Parts: sequence; C-alpha cells; structure tokens
Amino acid sequence: MDDLNDPAASPAEATPKVTGIGGVFFFADNPQELRDWYANNLGFEINAWGAASFDSRDLNQPEEVNTLQWSPFRKGDAYFAPSKKEFMLNYRVQNLEGLVSKLKESGVTILDDMLTGEYGKFVHILDAEGNKIELWEPPLE
Repeated sequence: MDDLNDPAASPAEATPKVTGIGGVFFFADNPQELRDWYANNLGFEINAWGAASFDSRDLNQPEEVNTLQWSPFRKGDAYFAPSKKEFMLNYRVQNLEGLVSKLKESGVTILDDMLTGEYGKFVHILDAEGNKIELWEPPLE
C-alpha cells in the first residue's frame, strides 16, 4: 500500500502510532466499594474483571467499535510498577511491533516483552516522567 495511514493497510504496513485511549486505570483505597459507588450512582456496568467498558465508533470507520476500559486497582498494586504514580493509561495503537521498534530506537524504556493473546497485543513502557503506559493493539476482528 502506498498510504501507510490507510485503515485498510495490514497491521504490519500501518503507521506505528497511538490511535486512541484504551483504558484508564487508577489506585483506590477500596476498589470494590468504589466500583459499587460508580455502579449505584452513575450507572456504570461493571464486568467480571472489575472494569466498566465504554464503546464508541471511529468517525472515519463507523463500522469499527472501540472500547475504553475503566478500572480501579487496589492502592499500591504491583501492576503499576515500577511507576509510583496513582494512575496508568492504556493507549490503543496500530502496528505495535513497528511502534516498539521505533521506541527502542528513541531510547524509550520498554518494561516487558510483547504479550499476544485473545485480547490482542500488549507491552508496557515508561514515559519521560516515569509514568507506566500500557500499549495495546486490539486483535483483528
């Protein structure tokens, strides 16, 4: 393909970049009580993993449904390590392999090996201020 930003490009041909926010994760003193509060007061539908999912459509590809996960974690949960911050963002990306290569060339700290599973591909990095960032490439439908 000539246009690497073409949504019809294969994942390996697509420009490596963030395409949206996939999740908002943060510490809570009592995650279950907080989930219950959001469910009871704001109508959040909490799934089996303790998260709320919010679906949206891509304006350029209206047939594409994107999901944002919202989830509180117990304060100090090791999943946020080595960051000491109270939050972690998950960014949805296209061409995660290409993006990881680009990040390595730029000297960005890559915290783990890429994990591939039924929910897509994941890898964790640190930004310039030590915030742990989760990068996620959803699976092809």
